[in-house]
Amino acid sequence: MSDNHGHAPAHAHEHKSHKKEYLFIFVLLTVLTVIEIWVAEIPGLSKFGKGSALTFLAVGKAFIVAYYYMHLKEETKWLKFIAAVPITAGIYATVLCLEAIYKPF
Repeated sequence: MSDNHGHAPAHAHEHKSHKKEYLFIFVLLTVLTVIEIWVAEIPGLSKFGKGSALTFLAVGKAFIVAYYYMHLKEETKWLKFIAAVPITAGIYATVLCLEAIYKPF
């Protein structure tokens, strides 16, 4: 619909507020950061256990930031795939590094 001048009505361009969603994501990222600090301080947890847990948490946080704050949830499947490639490569590189550290000579 348009007015007499060919413009869309003002309500057609209204922007949905993401304030509640962003606040929830902020709190979630804060909780995950606190968990990371807690994991790093757990006595008796092996280096491998700490490294694995911290890597998993970091990848999770990176996904949340990309999906919500960088608006990947609103993008096409192709762009989501392109964004996932570096994350997949990062996970693969981490696995290779862990294998090299723990591989017997």
